[in-house]
Amino acid sequence: MPDHPRSGLRVLVIVPAWNEEASVGGTVREIAGSNPDADILVIDDGSGDRTAAVAEEAGALVARLPFNLGVGGAMRAGYRFALRNGYDVAVQIDADGQHDPRYLRTLIERLDGADIVIGARFATHDDPYKVRGPRRWAMILLARVLSRLARTRLTDVTSGFRVSNRRAITLFARHYPAEYLGDTVESLVIGARAGCVITQEAVVMRPRMAGRASHSPVKAAIYLLRAVFALGLALVRDWPAQLDDAGAPPAKLIRTEPRTEPQTHTEEVER
Repeated sequence: MPDHPRSGLRVLVIVPAWNEEASVGGTVREIAGSNPDADILVIDDGSGDRTAAVAEEAGALVARLPFNLGVGGAMRAGYRFALRNGYDVAVQIDADGQHDPRYLRTLIERLDGADIVIGARFATHDDPYKVRGPRRWAMILLARVLSRLARTRLTDVTSGFRVSNRRAITLFARHYPAEYLGDTVESLVIGARAGCVITQEAVVMRPRMAGRASHSPVKAAIYLLRAVFALGLALVRDWPAQLDDAGAPPAKLIRTEPRTEPQTHTEEVER
């Protein structure tokens, strides 16, 4: 997997983090090492530990939210920061280390024909990531419905590893859901209804750097029910039907001169 090119695009990597002091430092350093031209913004989502301090020590910009808003609320703050500061591309990468930043070059290159690119599991037959039972059933249902809505094959609509161009950044800075699965499923519903072109690129997800995901038959069944409810809510909710430039093809990415001075300080971000 190649490193991110020095393309001149202004790229902001947004890392939502809640009590991730054990992993966020390594995540930030890995992103910076493989994508030296990208700026990294960690959204400390009301953490009760040293998440913000560790992220700053690793070299990231840090925005501290006064209380926990969830991934959707944290990402909305990140998109607003990206819009106000003129970034061409916004990237979402989780703080737990599951998303490999070496894929960023490929994902960003796919933006030449799309507004939103998902780093997707299950996109190839030999994908090592395995999910079974009700959780997998929910993922299949969500993927099929969103594929019809986006008019393309999507295999992993719950992936939080994705990149957005300026058009999608503008949309998500105004309208980004904070509810359960809103940052993944409902945001794609919003994007598709607004006329954004959505596609995916196969990636391999990794185990968490720290902590562990808790899965059990009961929790998997609850996930299925909540996913169905969240999808239904997303489909009936009155989100904007189009962007101001709806119908226009995805904008070509315009290369600009990259910034040469790194920024490492705490930023205040409007929620």
